[in-house]
Amino acid sequence: MEILHEEKLKKLEVLANEIRQTIILTLAEAKSGHTAGPLGMADIFTAMYFHVLKHDPNNPDWPERDRLLLSNGHICPVLYVTMAFAGYFPKAELKTLRKINTRLQGHPHRQVLPGIESTSGPLGSGLSQTCGMALASRLDKKKNHFYCMMSDGECDSGNTWEGAMLAGKYKLSNITAIIDRNNIQIDGNTENIMPLEPFRDKWEAFGWHTIEVNGHNIEQFVDAVYEAQAIYEKPTVIIAHTIPGKGVSFMEGDYRWHGTPPGEGPENIVPKSEQAGRALEELQALGRKIQSEH
Repeated sequence: MEILHEEKLKKLEVLANEIRQTIILTLAEAKSGHTAGPLGMADIFTAMYFHVLKHDPNNPDWPERDRLLLSNGHICPVLYVTMAFAGYFPKAELKTLRKINTRLQGHPHRQVLPGIESTSGPLGSGLSQTCGMALASRLDKKKNHFYCMMSDGECDSGNTWEGAMLAGKYKLSNITAIIDRNNIQIDGNTENIMPLEPFRDKWEAFGWHTIEVNGHNIEQFVDAVYEAQAIYEKPTVIIAHTIPGKGVSFMEGDYRWHGTPPGEGPENIVPKSEQAGRALEELQALGRKIQSEH
């Protein structure tokens, strides 16, 4: 992986904002889908597809590619939008999100869209899937790296910790788990629904090298990936602290936007009819600020 220079960092920050705007447009068109998580993970997905991953959009089945598995499939709008920007399929296809016969289903389906590594939906299964693929790759003496994108809420599921145990036992250093620690799930805040803390200590107890980062600081996140690549005796988990609904003031930190698209969200601040427009205005203003800071 190349060094992240200042010029590249600026491009990634600008691109992440463009991806956020496209997420809003895509969800508003679909009138269905999840908003908070996709906005919160836009910086990380931008860094993954445009700096970290070894991949080829023109050859999605390239055997030497890294694998990115999305365990928390409900945040697929950020995956789809980022893949479209990377060239896996035309951006115009984003308008078909969640519509009949679309390739962009409400949760990713591996067999219908090239570049999707796993079918996801039931929360908690992604890490175990990743462990199986990573173990098989090691037995085949391959050099692929496996990135498992996860939510904090899915760590309520026992299957997550079965995967964590297995990866720890077999010292699967070819796995990096990246957890969106945004502190919300569909019914409220994680620490009210099922407390996860001390979260870092749990992963370390399962034999994982653990790193915590600001998930909106692309440079800090990339440095964490560099660190993970240098660990050869155990798997690594990056706990990325993010703000759900990042970039849109009336969405940030509000769990009610977990599974709600603009135009269908809570009206205590912005009427439904104005939500998509207001969100885009705020993100466009943020984009101008990002440009002026460099």
